[in-house]
Amino acid sequence: MRITAASDSSLLISFGDAISLENHYRVISLFHAVRSWGDPRIRNLHPAYASLLIDFDPLCLSHEDLQGIVEPLLRGAASGTGKSSSAVEIPVCYEAAFAADLASVAQHCSLTAEQVIALHAAAGYFVYFLGFAPGFAYLGGLPRQLEVPRLPTPRKHVPAGSVALAGRQTGIYPNDSPGGWNLIGRTPLRMFDPSANPPSRLQPGDSVRIRRIDRNEFESIAKASAQ
Repeated sequence: MRITAASDSSLLISFGDAISLENHYRVISLFHAVRSWGDPRIRNLHPAYASLLIDFDPLCLSHEDLQGIVEPLLRGAASGTGKSSSAVEIPVCYEAAFAADLASVAQHCSLTAEQVIALHAAAGYFVYFLGFAPGFAYLGGLPRQLEVPRLPTPRKHVPAGSVALAGRQTGIYPNDSPGGWNLIGRTPLRMFDPSANPPSRLQPGDSVRIRRIDRNEFESIAKASAQ
């Protein structure tokens, strides 16, 4: 575990370099502990795979002050016994219109398209952190059989709600954007709403389950969400 000054107004707490469930729990445990203060001197928290970046007001706190506050919390975080914040179900339609890369993923993994879908839908996921774009959740827990590289050339446009794979992770594009992950499905849910509190449907530490739906249910949920 390391504590370092990352800038004149931020402190980085690192639990090592490994991407693991144990480090995920350590990060999330500390993330929730710091957020529970409600301290206005803490401006933002940025969890990552194995670290937490704490952004603070340098006019009100020093690095030494913040380190003194954080260190007692680290004993609990170091145990790696954190639990998920919430359990979230995400409906996903894997039909061809939403799954531009499903066939190539299946070929790369030496599986049928149906086997890819079954493996993806049956797994349990957890939110490492949000990044890349507002509300984009990096989800761990992807079955090893579905590990695939990013696309050699990113797409200029990926529709909001697209469910995708890259490396050992899956993710859901919250808004229309460019993207280089492999598209295998889509959710009709709105994953990011600036007017909501919180704006992102998924939060660091959440556990996520996929519920497979057909095109009719997709359209029904999409219609209800738009109202």
